[in-house]
Amino acid sequence: MFPFWGYNCYGNEGVSRRGRLEQKLRFLKWMRDDLETRLAGINAAIDKVEQQLGQEDAA
Repeated sequence: MFPFWGYNCYGNEGVSRRGRLEQKLRFLKWMRDDLETRLAGINAAIDKVEQQLGQEDAA
């Protein structure tokens, strides 16, 4: 669990369980989207290297 989950940046007012879960869900979705973006870049790089290897084999 990340240390900042459950901490409120806006003062000492309590955060409900639902509020914490919604915050956690937003964070996890952001992490997933970031990882998907990174993975797409890695897959594109792999495809490019495989394409270059295929061109060298054909030459």
